[in-house]
Amino acid sequence: MTIWEKRLEKFNIPFTKLERFGEQYLDFDDPHGLHLEIVEREAGEKNQWSFSSISPNVAIKGFGGATLLSAQPQKTAELLEKVMGLELVKREGDFVRYQSSGDIGNMIDIKLTPIGQGQMGAGTVHHIAWRADDNQDQLKWQKHVANHGYQVTSVQDRNYFNAIYFREHGEILFEIATDPPGFAHDESQETMGEKLMLPKQYESQRDKIERVLIPFDVRKLD
Repeated sequence: MTIWEKRLEKFNIPFTKLERFGEQYLDFDDPHGLHLEIVEREAGEKNQWSFSSISPNVAIKGFGGATLLSAQPQKTAELLEKVMGLELVKREGDFVRYQSSGDIGNMIDIKLTPIGQGQMGAGTVHHIAWRADDNQDQLKWQKHVANHGYQVTSVQDRNYFNAIYFREHGEILFEIATDPPGFAHDESQETMGEKLMLPKQYESQRDKIERVLIPFDVRKLD
């Protein structure tokens, strides 16, 4: 039994062990019903942080990828391959896998059984975000996606990055966001987390926002 199986059991989180594309998964839901998986994968640098009983050797490295539930899986697959430039890896049962050029967060599985459009609310994922190097790269993607017949938004200033959005034919909302300016442009890395940072357009509503935020503590769980 792996350390993550033991940890999920310790905190009374039901899980299922799965295998997909030759990889081992722990499949479970968060308290709001959001479906999550922990995958055993060699790729990616080790996490250098230690927390409680979790050492770098077993720590989660980051976001491994996503499984897309599409209203038109074949259309979504066509977009990933012909527009987004991902490589078809393999088909297995009810899934098809695509891979991007990144070393982590680069595996996208599509469930081939059509799924109806999701509803907004707790336990759902609002959109899938893709990464652009900078503003110029993002504008190239905006033109590229539009040239393939998709309705793409104008550039949206999100303070820490710029974003464009489009909904693909399987009814999944995609975002392409820039790396810059990043989260350290309005505060230092050393002071991050000491204060709630807000975009300028929301600063006038700080008191209202802070009143409705739910306090939380980072606990060390043995």
